[in-house]
Amino acid sequence: MEITEVKLTLRDEEKLKAFASITFDNAFVVRGLKVINGNNGYFVSMPSRKRKDGTYQDIAHPINNDMRKRIEDIILDEYEKQKKEGVQPAPAESHDEAEVETQ
Repeated sequence: MEITEVKLTLRDEEKLKAFASITFDNAFVVRGLKVINGNNGYFVSMPSRKRKDGTYQDIAHPINNDMRKRIEDIILDEYEKQKKEGVQPAPAESHDEAEVETQ
């Protein structure tokens, strides 16, 4: 399975740094991934929804560590590239397809 496209919408929040969407084999898109600035550096959070008990459950996620690393590496590489190119973060109130949440 090949990751054929990565789209980011940068944010300038304390922890949330970008929303991401990825396309596999030019045929299947996953939206709602997030670049998070955590205690140990940046990581990619999978799309999730909030449950009634307040916990979060992933909507889509890789089932092995190799695919998780591939997804994280390509998204974080794109994030660093856009930062170096001076891409400006989107305003907090703007909406992008990468940030659509499931209720």
